[in-house]
Amino acid sequence: MQVDDTDRRILRQLLAEPSLGSAELAERAGVTAATAWRRIEKLAQAGVIRGQHAVIDWRALGWAVEVSLRFTLDKTHPRAFDEFLAAARGVPEVIEIQTFLGRVDVRLNVIARDMGHYQEVYRDRILTLPHIADIESLMLVSTIKDTGSLPL
Repeated sequence: MQVDDTDRRILRQLLAEPSLGSAELAERAGVTAATAWRRIEKLAQAGVIRGQHAVIDWRALGWAVEVSLRFTLDKTHPRAFDEFLAAARGVPEVIEIQTFLGRVDVRLNVIARDMGHYQEVYRDRILTLPHIADIESLMLVSTIKDTGSLPL
């Protein structure tokens, strides 16, 4: 799909403030409400806009610890990836799962209420995941940049 300057203006406004009403969005993007609505529908149908959702700050809800765990899997088992990923999806404290090509196979982003809770999750839920050959843990100290915006 070709995205033109009007689409980019609309997308910039959506990224900046997703809760804007259609009239305000159209005004900020410099188009009519009907044009904004048609463009948003077209972008959604093309898969450029995949949806809108609430972003909840889990830290504000008392989850103080975030750890990135990098796994190398024992790939001698033909279903190692599938079985590991299926089990990891079942851990409520895992908020993100990514797979990679290279030395690291999978990264899990794990949250916990405190270090005691993290130790419990790590011991009882993470170490019991199947086909682990190696784990590297990275404790989050601070987030310098966290944005969903694009250079539009």
